[in-house]
Amino acid sequence: MNPASKKIPIKYLFLLISLSLLPFSSAAQLKKENTKVGFASGTGSQNRYPFNLSDYSHEVIFYKAILNYTLKEKKKWAFEFQVEPSYNVAEHQMLNRWFVKPGDYENWEEKRDLFLQKRTIKEYVLNLGFVVRYKLIGDLSTFAIGGVGPMISDKATERLAKDYAFSDVFGLGLSYRIKRWQVGFLYSVRHTSNLEMKYPNSGHNTTNTELSILYQL
Repeated sequence: MNPASKKIPIKYLFLLISLSLLPFSSAAQLKKENTKVGFASGTGSQNRYPFNLSDYSHEVIFYKAILNYTLKEKKKWAFEFQVEPSYNVAEHQMLNRWFVKPGDYENWEEKRDLFLQKRTIKEYVLNLGFVVRYKLIGDLSTFAIGGVGPMISDKATERLAKDYAFSDVFGLGLSYRIKRWQVGFLYSVRHTSNLEMKYPNSGHNTTNTELSILYQL
């Protein structure tokens, strides 16, 4: 392996973190009390409701840094902007051997044999999203989040080309506030695709669960 290639993922990670800080770069315009920082970790699978997909296996573990800013609060409602750079490790395997067929690739049989193996894929993601929060009782609240952002993966699969793609996420969760701390649980669905920039572009779908902890500055 070319030694320079080992440095590429690190460059990707620093690039995504730098991009994630752009919305927060003008600190003078932000209210410190509206800002929360923290991290989250979770797992995802293509074999959880509502997907339960049988053509492939895609199991992922992910780690996120979180920057959250409250844009507006009104009575029980709050509207927030959230930035999430994340590092994902996925175990992917094609299960339907007939998904790759003659005409898909010049060396389609070689590709099929490769994709039938279980392989580890690393993803570097930057999701930008909006959170709508509703306070239930006391410090307990429920929230919905929707986000999209660029993603870089280090390997191709039968469903998605290597390198650049996009990650779309929608989820529902619960959170509880303890003084300056906020702990949360999120159940979400995620789709990755590359907008037909490269072949293939069938994409990956996962259902995810995650735990997070945030601290108000």
